[in-house]
Amino acid sequence: MSALTVRVVVLVPALAALLGLVVARRPDGKVSRLVAQAGSLVTLAAALVQLLLTHGSGHVVHVGLMAPLPAGELRIPLQLQVSAPAALIAVVVAVVGWAVHAFAAWYLRDDDRYGVFAATVSLFCAGMLLVVQSADLVLTLVGWEVMGWCSYLLIGHWSRKETARRAAHKAFLVTRLADVGFVLGVVLLAAHTGSTAYPAVMAAFSGQPTTLPMVLLLVGVLGKSAMVPFHDWLPDAMEGPTPASALIHAATMVAAGTFVLAQLFDLFAASDAARWVLALSTAVTMVWSAMLAFGQSDLKRLLAYSTLSQVALMLSALAVAPPHDGPGAGVLHLYSHAFFKALLFLAIGWLAVGMGGTAAASLRGGLRGHLFIRPAMFVGLLSLAGVPPLVGFVSKEHVLSAAERGAAQGEARAWLVLVAALLTVVLTAAYCMRAWLVLDDVRNADVARHDADSAPASVRTAVTVLAVLTVVGGLVVLTPLVHTGGHVGWLLALVSVLLVVGAALAVRSRAADGDPAARLVGSRATSFDRGFGVDRLYVAAVARPVLALARLVVFLDREVVDAYVRGTATATRWGGTGAQRAHRAERAASGLTWVVAGVVAVTLAGVLLW
Repeated sequence: MSALTVRVVVLVPALAALLGLVVARRPDGKVSRLVAQAGSLVTLAAALVQLLLTHGSGHVVHVGLMAPLPAGELRIPLQLQVSAPAALIAVVVAVVGWAVHAFAAWYLRDDDRYGVFAATVSLFCAGMLLVVQSADLVLTLVGWEVMGWCSYLLIGHWSRKETARRAAHKAFLVTRLADVGFVLGVVLLAAHTGSTAYPAVMAAFSGQPTTLPMVLLLVGVLGKSAMVPFHDWLPDAMEGPTPASALIHAATMVAAGTFVLAQLFDLFAASDAARWVLALSTAVTMVWSAMLAFGQSDLKRLLAYSTLSQVALMLSALAVAPPHDGPGAGVLHLYSHAFFKALLFLAIGWLAVGMGGTAAASLRGGLRGHLFIRPAMFVGLLSLAGVPPLVGFVSKEHVLSAAERGAAQGEARAWLVLVAALLTVVLTAAYCMRAWLVLDDVRNADVARHDADSAPASVRTAVTVLAVLTVVGGLVVLTPLVHTGGHVGWLLALVSVLLVVGAALAVRSRAADGDPAARLVGSRATSFDRGFGVDRLYVAAVARPVLALARLVVFLDREVVDAYVRGTATATRWGGTGAQRAHRAERAASGLTWVVAGVVAVTLAGVLLW
């Protein structure tokens, strides 16, 4: 039964994507909606069955997706895995995928390319589920690349806009560059092992150094997860439709690297250099992006920078957790982040439909009078800020506790992450309070808006389910199923709660005209929106040198290498021209004279030599 369910979980969304493309051009979009939502529901049902079958079991069962690929001495078994952690995250991806499909069917109801969008979302979910259920490096790489391609399509869905096209190209180029490292890491692991199966790779590298392949894999993870120095593409990805943002930010691509590293945690934990690289990148990313989130003039971009910070937090747990603890703390935060971040994106998108945009100025006071959006946004922001007992608090405290245990063992990188994480707690509470003050501004509550109940029942159901999971997920659903290898440090938890409350009250006291950023950021808001000029830094440090090198290569190719070829051609042309002139008709007599003279010379030479 488990073998069947794991195949269904992976194959159904892929088939829904294929069928969705076939019917995508139908003008009414009803068939596309039916295919997308039916596929997501079947996937969710299969994932839930798999979770029930694996609940309480610590065993991992391997199932062949298809016949092994013949590759000479390299064994490529193409196996999937059935385990409790993989089953749980498959449920999370399926829940978010279903919610996104339900929301997109309403949000993009007037979009003439909705069918293509829905098919791409299904394929995106199939790629993520393949990564989650994979027990083979080749299958992981296939799912990884499918997600990268789909992210390009989803970000650039509104391709009639120049900004959307630019954002899609930027995301594609940055993640493609980083994926070179991921592919090379997979090649090194497979070449050393002689197999692409996870168990064989883990056994082959047991007790051996893994620095180079793990650092290369980590480069790909940092690119897909948008960590520094690859971070700037993700905020620009907000040019895509809100359902696409919810999917990319909540439960798919940016979180996929966490699960891949968790699968290879024993190898990763053995590489001190790789863990240092990850610790440095995540520490910088979580503080930098949380600071930028506070000053954003667009609340959708605020959530984007929040994603950077939270993904950095989940990855940092893998960098500092003691090896015997395992990757549970980081994976737990992956689960919880999927719930509250999907909830926040769908809620802000729902609100924007009635308010005419996602800019803070457009959304001021927009929550007033909304029976569904207001409580959903409230619990989402509380969970993001880490307020107990919501799911965000539970997972964040496990990450902090993992860093604390690493610091207690004298690990310098654990101290770095712990300090950065505590500072991030303060900044996260600050921008969450700022977002709430803007959205719930009483002084602007009488602005005209659409009735929140105008959304269909499917949208209200999706938001309600995500809100419920955000409230109870940490206590009921997640904690018993994910072994974090440790416990929550209650003293540290109390400190973080006090930091959250203090930061929120400080921001509340600085509110000016309903938006604290107006006073605390002021005229520097444009710099926050531009990410403090990182785009210009990319152009100066990367784009211009690469273009200059390209121009040099073109010059050398044309003026040096091609010069020899052109010189040969010129010499041949000149020689031919000279011969042609020497044998032209008007000089025939002169030529005949030279022929006669040659014959006489040869005859004389023959007589004399004889």
